[in-house]
Amino acid sequence: MTISAVGTTAPVRRSRIRWADLAPFIALALIILVGTLINTNFASQANLLNVITRSAFVAIIAIGATFVIASGGLDLSVGSMMAFVTGIMIMAMNGLAPAYGAWAIVMGAGVALVVGALCGLFNGLIITIGRIEPFIVTLGTMGIFRAFITFMTDGGSLPLDRSLREAYRPVYFGSFLGVPYPVLITFVVILLGAFVLYKTKYGRRVVSVGSNAEVARFSGVDVGTVRTLTYVIQGLCVAVAAICYVPRLGAATPTTGQLWELQVITAVVIGGTLLRGGKGRIWGTVAGALILEIIANVMVLSDMVSEYLVAAVQGAIIIIAMLAHRLTSSR
Repeated sequence: MTISAVGTTAPVRRSRIRWADLAPFIALALIILVGTLINTNFASQANLLNVITRSAFVAIIAIGATFVIASGGLDLSVGSMMAFVTGIMIMAMNGLAPAYGAWAIVMGAGVALVVGALCGLFNGLIITIGRIEPFIVTLGTMGIFRAFITFMTDGGSLPLDRSLREAYRPVYFGSFLGVPYPVLITFVVILLGAFVLYKTKYGRRVVSVGSNAEVARFSGVDVGTVRTLTYVIQGLCVAVAAICYVPRLGAATPTTGQLWELQVITAVVIGGTLLRGGKGRIWGTVAGALILEIIANVMVLSDMVSEYLVAAVQGAIIIIAMLAHRLTSSR
């Protein structure tokens, strides 16, 4: 007995490797290889841990920027916001220290989260309700936040109270099972960001709004709310980075977070998130942040290029990444 299979054959699905998505990780592996060949000290445990820890701040902020950019937005104020949140947090801790002792650190961290969320909400509401381009709004708030921290420090430094420094120091310099706390905190932020973006209805709406806001609106998506919340997420990520950053230097200055917006946007673009929106890559963003920090580290170790040209290299990288996106999208 024969059974006819005509018309019953299901199409075979073949999984294709998306090289564009793997590009940030391939680039990261190649840069690590180059760094190892240039200087044997690069591959030492101490140096690698230092590089990963230093990249934690940009990586955390870049996770928030992935949401903003994937929704079709942009935030140029993250570096200045970082300085402003850091200053407010230190002022809160110093004021609470006499009455609450080490608990002032926890309370100050709470203040930082609230201030960061409010800063993000401020950006988001002006953009969505005021219907002003994100570039213009965040360029303006970048100047506002930077002016505030300069005013708060009187152009100098705002140090953390000495009674809190030893208790707060382990947040940056401490470790658990050999893994620095900033790295562990970054990993938690990555997992939360990936879950929200990839596994929740809100994450799907972020991508749909970035792809086509009008279509998303006709589908019943509240575009304004979705975009505003991405800026709130950005502000929260800035606050988390500030909490990890303060024990490193123990002070806030007018130059805190300077040019971090360039590093953050570069990390996001290198990671595969489209600058025009509609696509977000959390793990790619993390790879992008590591690439930037490793390049800076290799430049210092090699003595081939001045470390003062790091910003120039980062600027060139974002231009190259944008050209690569343009070429791949035009195919």
